Amino acid sequence: MNGKFYLTKEGLKKLKEEYEALKELWKKKTSKEIPEILHSEDLNPEYLVFLEDLNLLEARLRELDKTLKNAKLIKPPPKEKQNTIQLGATVTVEDEKGQINKFTVVGSVEADPLQGKISIDSPVGKALLGKKVGERVVISFPIKAVYKIKNIKYSIS
Repeated sequence: MNGKFYLTKEGLKKLKEEYEALKELWKKKTSKEIPEILHSEDLNPEYLVFLEDLNLLEARLRELDKTLKNAKLIKPPPKEKQNTIQLGATVTVEDEKGQINKFTVVGSVEADPLQGKISIDSPVGKALLGKKVGERVVISFPIKAVYKIKNIKYSIS
């Protein structure tokens, strides 16, 4: 979605905290004595592990930096559009067996299906967008599911 990373306030806060913690870890790792490259005539395994850890840490820091620089807070839509499912909506649906599920539609960075946070780019997220209470939604991937939309709520934190 246009190079932006859509986040809730809570999601943005968590990413900032992770970024700061990893920066501190990077400072600690690089301020300590670095293992020697060579251990006799072979490469020192301790040095190789240090380099791998540092590379992973730096890669995650770059990823977080890019995300934070391109973050856009999810805000509730205007009142007149809150009757349709959009980014940030918490949606209550009922499947064909009468089972009730609740999903919050979020950006891909915050998606966590086990917590009920589904990505706007996921099959379920895409199918729900723009729908209203009472409408039926058919999702065919990865398994077929039919949902009836029971409620739409916006309370983004």
